[in-house]
Amino acid sequence: MKNYLIIGASTGIGLASAQILSKENHVFGTYSKNKLDDSNQLTYHFCNVLDENIDLSFLPSTLDGVIYCPGAVNLKPFARIKPEDFIKDYELQVLGAIKIIQQILPLLKASNQASIVLFSTVAVQSGYNFHSLVASSKGALEGLTKSLAAEFAPKIRVNCIAPSITQTPLVAGLLNSDEKLQATAAKHPLKKIGMPEDIAEMVAFLVSEKSSWITGQIFHIDGGMSTLKV
Repeated sequence: MKNYLIIGASTGIGLASAQILSKENHVFGTYSKNKLDDSNQLTYHFCNVLDENIDLSFLPSTLDGVIYCPGAVNLKPFARIKPEDFIKDYELQVLGAIKIIQQILPLLKASNQASIVLFSTVAVQSGYNFHSLVASSKGALEGLTKSLAAEFAPKIRVNCIAPSITQTPLVAGLLNSDEKLQATAAKHPLKKIGMPEDIAEMVAFLVSEKSSWITGQIFHIDGGMSTLKV
């Protein structure tokens, strides 16, 4: 049985990933607001990645993988975004991941083959109006993915998933009517909105031995949005 850490495992893609991985592994999930009930192989622990000192003392001496899920989707015209807004977004999405990875690096090195999974967005590959804030931070995470994959090879694999809009609480305000759901689905070549489980299945693959020859990659799980025009 392997040990996995999921930062942000109480909602959305993080929760779906925790539910899949905990079927055959021990998952240490974190939350910052709403704690869920523990199960036999899934335990929840408080963690705010914005804190200066993050307590991860609940972790075992060996970790086989970490999935970093915290994110934000604030869509505004560029002229209305303050420079400090970019800093706050970067602190959550990039510096949070950096602090977690640096702290648990010895635990990952103790594994025979560890894996790190980060999250980007389709908006880095394809430019969209009002996405400058999220695309800036996620673009940094794509660069971090490739740099760490090179530095940590061959012991630790590092990959990144770049979804299109997925039906999670994070984007609930963007999909809060049938009209918005249908219009957004219609923009995708596969004509549907992604579900958390669609992304979580890729997470489970990337932390498993089935992907043992994959590192430094950005996977566009986006209904064809980033590459197809239909």
